[in-house]
Amino acid sequence: MAYDLKKEVNKKDRLAGGHRLCAGCGAGITVRTVLRALKEEDKAVVGNATSCLEVSTFMYPYTAYEDSYIHTAFENAAATMSGVEAAYNVLKRKGKIQDTFKFIVFGGDGGTYDIGFQSLSGALERGHDMVYVCYDNEAYMNTGIQRSSSTPRFADATTSPAGISLPGKQQNKKDLTAIVAAHGSPYVAQTTFLGNMKDLHEKAYKAIYTPGATFLNVLSPCPRGWRYEAENLPEICKLAVETCVWPMFEVEDGVWRLTYEPKKKLPVEEFLSKQGRFAHMFKPGNEWTIEETQKYVDKKWEELLYKCSRNA
Repeated sequence: MAYDLKKEVNKKDRLAGGHRLCAGCGAGITVRTVLRALKEEDKAVVGNATSCLEVSTFMYPYTAYEDSYIHTAFENAAATMSGVEAAYNVLKRKGKIQDTFKFIVFGGDGGTYDIGFQSLSGALERGHDMVYVCYDNEAYMNTGIQRSSSTPRFADATTSPAGISLPGKQQNKKDLTAIVAAHGSPYVAQTTFLGNMKDLHEKAYKAIYTPGATFLNVLSPCPRGWRYEAENLPEICKLAVETCVWPMFEVEDGVWRLTYEPKKKLPVEEFLSKQGRFAHMFKPGNEWTIEETQKYVDKKWEELLYKCSRNA
């Protein structure tokens, strides 16, 4: 698509200001940017699994969304939107609806990687024409910063605390983007906030206007759970990409492609040191945790490069 930055930033926001999201929260930026990718003439139905985003943008009878909005339970956001999309198709065929609607689900990692995964997998397999957007803040932030399967290894969370016996969570982060790609979805992408938001905007547009069930995984940091100052959000996202902790890529009709490759891959310490949840890793005797993290990131990066090179 042709990207006219001036035109896109001047579009009317579909997520109104005055919501209750924390300063420095990535979820609101994710939602605003994804919805801005919609064509101005198109309408949308937004589904939202129970989450920080839901409790902060919707409190009946008030909503921050300019489009139709449905709050669902943790486990069934994708199933709910599947039903809405199916009903829309029936009404469209009968001539009862003339407008063009797009169907977009937002869910946190708890409602996507874990509790809502079965529902998401079913929607992907059936191929409903909808977009599922995971705003990944790597824990159950809304209910007390409990670890999820998205939480990185060694992160300090309330249910995987860093202490004398264990240095935080013991398992590596689930690679959900690859799992979704294995479903055969026509478009799957991983991204975050970098520079002028071009990468996120273009991937959101592709996801919305590619027919079928598509998926975006957006790293969306949480200042409370990750323990960083609100103004450091852009730096945190940039370091996640430059260290290859969070690579930016897309899978289009089974073809893997990097959308950004660091000119100089930075060591993982650059990313970890900016967050309180990893502070224990820098204490004497815990050097091995940083070494293990670097090994894992390097391994996943090489695997991604290989997948992308096969399609070069």
